[in-house]
Amino acid sequence: MNRSRGVGSCLRRKIIPENWLKCEWKHSKSEGHDDYGLLVSDKARKYAIVKELEKPVELKDGTIVLQYEVRLQNGLECGGAYLKYLRPQEAGWTAKGFDNESPYSIMFGPDKCGATNKVHFILKHKNPKSGDYVEHHLKFPPSVPSDKLTHVYTAVIKPDNELVILIDGEEKKKANFLSSEDFEPALIPAKTIPDPDDKKPEDWDERAKIPDPEATKPDDWDEDAPMEILDEEAEKPEGWLDNEPEEIDDPEAVKPEDWDDEEDGEWEAPQIENPKCESAPGCGEWRRPLKRNPAYKGKWHAPLIDNPAYKGIWKPREIPNPDYFELEKPNFEPIAAIGIEIWTMQDGILFDNILIASDEKTAAEIRDTTWKPKFKVEEEKQKAEEKSAGLDGLKGIQKAVFDVLYKIADLPFLGDHKVKVLELIEKAETQPNITIGVIVSIIVVIFSILLKLLFGGKKAAPKVNVVPEKKEEGEASNTAEGEGEGEGEGEEEKSEGEVVAAPRRRTRRDT
Repeated sequence: MNRSRGVGSCLRRKIIPENWLKCEWKHSKSEGHDDYGLLVSDKARKYAIVKELEKPVELKDGTIVLQYEVRLQNGLECGGAYLKYLRPQEAGWTAKGFDNESPYSIMFGPDKCGATNKVHFILKHKNPKSGDYVEHHLKFPPSVPSDKLTHVYTAVIKPDNELVILIDGEEKKKANFLSSEDFEPALIPAKTIPDPDDKKPEDWDERAKIPDPEATKPDDWDEDAPMEILDEEAEKPEGWLDNEPEEIDDPEAVKPEDWDDEEDGEWEAPQIENPKCESAPGCGEWRRPLKRNPAYKGKWHAPLIDNPAYKGIWKPREIPNPDYFELEKPNFEPIAAIGIEIWTMQDGILFDNILIASDEKTAAEIRDTTWKPKFKVEEEKQKAEEKSAGLDGLKGIQKAVFDVLYKIADLPFLGDHKVKVLELIEKAETQPNITIGVIVSIIVVIFSILLKLLFGGKKAAPKVNVVPEKKEEGEASNTAEGEGEGEGEGEEEKSEGEVVAAPRRRTRRDT
């Protein structure tokens, strides 16, 4: 059943209903259609509008589908286009006072600015122990489509704790509300936590390697030897013009008629490269080149050996988490209203056909009847425009490439690298000439991650020891900084005998 069909319908009427709180919104046609929607008409503004439902929608039983259309008619460089599904007004908000502080149950939809490029799904969940409401963000959400066409966003909340995100009816993300792999922070806290009162003993040594205390510097190790020395075997090339300067006065230069020696100073012809030097191996005073000093060894350091006192990286003992609780399913708050509360640098954002349904079939039917016809018209128009501009083939290839790149960016195993990959993709979209370089960079990133997954990263640290019950006074640390002195050779010193280039003849005033 369509639980709030009227919300979508009223957006298509010729006027905005009185129970919508208007805030510089326009009731406008979607470009190229007779269909109306709510339009963000000005740049760099905050927008807020809210619609109360006739009856709150309960999310605790059965499937619930949240769906709406949005068209970024001028693209989206920096701004949001998401919806907020608000709790009942008893939670402390009013329609006239609707703002970013108004308590919501779910936030869902596109958001893009800088490194952020995601279709948000945020659940504001009440902690049954503390009573506090905590925002739980979907990990690795799908990216926002980069074109200017109408897209339909769907979130399916299932009774088995499964969440499915669709864009244009295509599944983009599947998650479980109770999985720590899918939401940050996890809805269910960890059973144990590090003991905040545990302290690292003062004699705890975390250095895996130490300088060999028995090592001594060899007698023939000269730390003062320069890195480079003059090449005594070098000979001046034949034909070197010692008496010819590298630059000469321009013989064709003429002193300007309006030059005033008293005000402008003595006129000097501008310099040009000496044409005699073009055919010679060089001009001016010849100096021997530098070469690497075979006796150079740099600063001496004792070799590293295994630390016999090494105890591993210290961490506090684990204790039962006093805030831990078990949960069979999320405690969803009822949805009593739907709001749009965004800040955007972009105009031309058009919202339409907002829907809350109790089954996926209804949502699919709405997509097929309201979104799909518009999307096909817009897609054909875009293809025709690209073809008339002679860009259809190139644009098609570019679109296909970027579609694949955005799908790659959504791969879960990229983890923290996703932000960097998205930055590279967005840069390539604005600068097509670097697309090949970006593709190569992404391939390198993915290949590096795969190698790490297959063969492992750094060698695993030895088993961590936990201090017994007795506690020592010392500085507490969750992850203590390593104090190892794994230094390699010191920085290479510059040669004291470095030859300074011969001064050039001063540049004369250009005319």
